[in-house]
Amino acid sequence: MIRIYLAGPEVFLKDAIEIGEKKKKICKDYGFEGIFPIDVEINLDGLSGSEAAFKISESNMALIRECDIIVANIMPFRGIHMDVGTAFEIGYGTALGKRIYCYSENTELLHSRGCDLDGAYSDDKLRDLEGFAFEDWGLHENLMIEGAINFTSGDFICGTYVDPLTNFKHIIKLIKK
Repeated sequence: MIRIYLAGPEVFLKDAIEIGEKKKKICKDYGFEGIFPIDVEINLDGLSGSEAAFKISESNMALIRECDIIVANIMPFRGIHMDVGTAFEIGYGTALGKRIYCYSENTELLHSRGCDLDGAYSDDKLRDLEGFAFEDWGLHENLMIEGAINFTSGDFICGTYVDPLTNFKHIIKLIKK
């Protein structure tokens, strides 16, 4: 059975376990096994903060190695970009030869999200207050993320729906084809 690592910032939500279960059920309905990062019970007793963090990181990387595909929610998280942990998981999966599929409920292009900040134009480029240019490639996320999707022959969809799992369902259907 094809195993899918379910990446995204949902692990930080209060109802993360419930969301993970819903995603895993959708995967099962299409003949896949969904693997949610917090599925694994890890004993963190007596560990310092960094020791616990590294143990979680090691566990997540092991899960990625055991999966065939990465499906990642790349919605903006705490800023205009996606969750950095999810970005790492995409990169790690790409390096391991996993196919990458991504989805987002945010339909706005990355450059447009940058325009919403207090940026200014300089040398014909939109720059943030510290002088760094915003990417303007007509993409929804950093070129390395969308490049990983393209490089691995995966896919990306976005759309705004009432049900936050709609894009996830659509991407799982694409994998089934």
